[in-house]
Amino acid sequence: MKTPTSTDTLKASVPPASAEAVVPTGEIILEGLGVARGIAIGVVHLHDSGAISVQERRIAANRIEAECARFSAAAVRAGHQVEQLQEKAGHLGGAAGEELGYLLDAYRQMLHGSRLIRGVEQRIRGDRINAEAAVQQEINGIVRGFEAMDDSYLAARVADIRDIGRRLLRNLTNTPYRPFTALPKNAVIVADEMTPADTALLDPGHVAGLATVQGGAEGHTAIMARSLSLPSVLGISGLLKGGLRGGEPIIVDGAAGVVVIRPTPATIATYRRKRADFLKSRRILARLRDVPAVTRDGARILLQANMELPNEIAAVLESGAEGIGLLRSEFLFMNRDDVPSEDEQYQVLRDVVEHMDGRTVTVRTFDAGGDKLAPALGCAIGPNPSLGLRAIRLGLARPDLLEAQLSAILRASAHGPVRILIPMIATVEELRATREIMHKMIRTLKRKGIAIADPPPPLGAMIEIPGAALSADSIAWQADFFAIGTNDLTQYTLAIDRSDEAVAHLYNPLHPAVLRLIQFSAEAALRARIPACVCGEMAGDPRYTALLLGLGIRDLSMTTSNVPVVKNRIRSTDLVAATQRARVIMDQSDAARIAQLLDGFNAGEA
Repeated sequence: MKTPTSTDTLKASVPPASAEAVVPTGEIILEGLGVARGIAIGVVHLHDSGAISVQERRIAANRIEAECARFSAAAVRAGHQVEQLQEKAGHLGGAAGEELGYLLDAYRQMLHGSRLIRGVEQRIRGDRINAEAAVQQEINGIVRGFEAMDDSYLAARVADIRDIGRRLLRNLTNTPYRPFTALPKNAVIVADEMTPADTALLDPGHVAGLATVQGGAEGHTAIMARSLSLPSVLGISGLLKGGLRGGEPIIVDGAAGVVVIRPTPATIATYRRKRADFLKSRRILARLRDVPAVTRDGARILLQANMELPNEIAAVLESGAEGIGLLRSEFLFMNRDDVPSEDEQYQVLRDVVEHMDGRTVTVRTFDAGGDKLAPALGCAIGPNPSLGLRAIRLGLARPDLLEAQLSAILRASAHGPVRILIPMIATVEELRATREIMHKMIRTLKRKGIAIADPPPPLGAMIEIPGAALSADSIAWQADFFAIGTNDLTQYTLAIDRSDEAVAHLYNPLHPAVLRLIQFSAEAALRARIPACVCGEMAGDPRYTALLLGLGIRDLSMTTSNVPVVKNRIRSTDLVAATQRARVIMDQSDAARIAQLLDGFNAGEA
C-alpha cells in the first residue's frame, strides 16, 4: 500500500471507498453530543479563535486623549461589525436567526456606554496604558468577577465578553479576521469552541460539518448548526489531542454523536452507505408534504411549524405544516432603539397571515425582557434574568406595549385565522388581566370601525412554568387553548440552565417530573375541552412522538425542518398501542429506565 502524502490527503476531500492508497492509517473514533443530524465525509480544517497577544505600554500624558480616541474608534468599528452580523442574522431565519439576534443585541449594548467601555477608558486615563492592554485587563477583570459569582447565567456570558474583547483587540491592532476563507472542498471545521457569530459565517456550500471540544446540545451554536443543516458533534473530549492535522480525512455523524479521524477505507465505505441512506430518507420524507399526519389506526394529528422571522414562510409552506403553531413576535422589537408602532406590527402580522392563505397563525405576544435583550423596551438585566421581568409580566407592567400588540394582532385577524398566545403564564389572574386588556382593545377597534375577526381570536396560555402546569385545571377554564413549552418547562422544573455547558448534560425532558407536568396539563385541557399543543424541542424529536400522542397530545408545533420527520413517525404509530405504552412509562420513576423503555417501544414499532 502506498503511504499517503499530505497532497494526496488534500486531493481526497471526499475519499473514495476503493482508494485505499490515499487514506491514512491510525483510525480514531471519538464520541460527543450529536446536535445536528447528517453525515459529513471530508477533511479537517482547524479553526483558530483569533486570539491576539497583547503587550502593555506606558503612554505619555499628552497622548491620553489620542489613545482614548483610538479606542473609541475601535469600539465604533466593532459596533458596525455587529450591525453587519445582525443583517446576516435576519437572513438566517429560524432558531439560528433568533439566537444570533439576541446575542448580537447583547454585544451591541456592551459596545455603547457599558461598564466595559467605561472601564477601558478609566484604565487608559488612570493607569496611562495603551488601549490594547486596557481592553485585555478590563475583560479579564469582568470575567474573573462573573466566574466568582454563583450564577449560571453570568458564567455563561463569559464567552460573550471574551468575544467582544477579541473583536476590540483586532480592531485596535488592525488584524484581519477571515477564519473561513480558502477552505478545502468538504471542509469539516474542527475547533475547541465556535461562537454563534462564527457559526453564522459558515457556508454549507463549502463546509461539510462541525466538530468542537466545547458546546452543548441546546446552546447557541448547536441551534444554529441545526438551522444550517450542518452535521455537527459538540462536546468531544480529546478532539484536539493526538496531533490532529489540517487536511486529514474525518467523518462526522451528527445523529450518533460520533467523529472518526483518519477513517479506514472500510469505515469510509460504511459511512458512504449511511449517508446515501440518510439522503434517500430525506428525499422520501419530502414527498410527505401533502400527505396528512394520520396514525395507523386513523387518528388525525395537527402538525404545525414554529416561526421566528417572516422570511421563513416559504419554508413553512414547503414543509407541509398545516399552520404556524408558534410565531415568536420578538423580532418586531429586536435590533432597534424604538418601540414598533401598532400600525407597523399590524402590517407585518397581516402579511404573515395573508401568506399563510387560510392556515391558522398562532402569535405569541413578546417574550422579551430578562436575557432576551430588546433595547427598545428599556429592559435592565436583573440578578436572575430568566425569572425576572419578562414575557407577560413585562406586558402587564407596561400595558401600553401589550395594548398596542394585542390591537395589531386583532387587526391582523381580519385577514385570516389567528390565535393569541400568552407566554410565561403563572396564575389565572395574569390570564384574566390579559383578557380584559384584549376586550378593551376589541371595544376600541370596533368603536373606530376597524375590522377584526368575528368571533375574536382565541386566547391561549403558554404552559412553561411548573406552577402553571400544576394549576392547569383552573387555568384551562380561563384559556381557549394550551401551548406546552417543553424547553422552559424542563429547565424550570429541573432548575437547569440549558445554555450553561457545566449542567447542560443534566437537561432531560424524560425526567418523570417533566413528563407528569405534561400529562397533567394535557389531561386538564381534555377535561376543559380545549386544544393542547406541544411546541418545544420535544415536539420536533421523533423519539418522543409516540409518547406525546400517548399522553393525549394531538397538536405538535416544531422547527420547520422536523415536520416531515415527525409526520413520518406519526404515520407509523398505532395510537392505541402508544397510549398503552405511555401508561407503562408513566409508572416509572427513573429517567434512564424511561429512556430505555421508550427506545424499546420505538424500535419495536419501526
